[in-house]
Amino acid sequence: MSTYVHPTAVIDPGARLGAHVRVGAFSIVGAEVEIGDGTEIGSHCTLTGPTRIGCDNRFVGHCAVGGDPQDKKFDGERTELVIGDRNVVREFTTLNRGTGSGSGATRIGDDNWLLAYVHVAHDCVIGNHCVFSNNATLAGHVEVGDHVILSGFAGIHQFCRIGAHAFIGMGAFVNGDVPPFVMVAQDGYGRPRGINSEGLKRRGFDAGRIAAIKRAYRALYVSGASFDDARDRLRDLAGESEDVAALLAFVEASERPLLR
Repeated sequence: MSTYVHPTAVIDPGARLGAHVRVGAFSIVGAEVEIGDGTEIGSHCTLTGPTRIGCDNRFVGHCAVGGDPQDKKFDGERTELVIGDRNVVREFTTLNRGTGSGSGATRIGDDNWLLAYVHVAHDCVIGNHCVFSNNATLAGHVEVGDHVILSGFAGIHQFCRIGAHAFIGMGAFVNGDVPPFVMVAQDGYGRPRGINSEGLKRRGFDAGRIAAIKRAYRALYVSGASFDDARDRLRDLAGESEDVAALLAFVEASERPLLR
């Protein structure tokens, strides 16, 4: 199958389309947009550059990809959006470029599902194999690790980090860093509610690994210890578990308060 552009689509001469790309009816592909091989752009999508899109992605109708950041400090400086491979981006999703005062780029990894009405703001970094359900929203400068699930209507405050394998429940508002493996439930603002053990089982974590993560969670959230004492306990546990060591590294790198 060769590259196909619907007669009603508008492709800027400065855009670059790879092999076997398909662009649907009434879509617009602007200057400095690069689309990798095998990517499908549905109808009524708007792609603005500078944006680089990898291979075998699927953008369903009415996406707005690569638009200006929603930041009053933005003054037209050159920034970009970078998207990896094999992502699915559903209806009315908005993905903004970075800002000059931030990192200069918004980055989305591979094999993610961004479902209807998802918003990814400027300077966000998203890992691989994530699922963002309908209306999940990231403010600016948010970092999301691999295998994270954001349920419907979840909202993440600017500059927060969400660790790998975390699960954010429906309607939860997150205003602090969420360590790897942790589940967050809606309770006004989101609150930790154990670890994402079911998700870990599905990804091949055995009982020993999950038990070690549970011990770390109890030390951090259930023991009643001060943050410094809980962190010391995590250091003890990290010697026995690479997963706990990753959790500890996340905690020690936090510049914002943890969600506790």
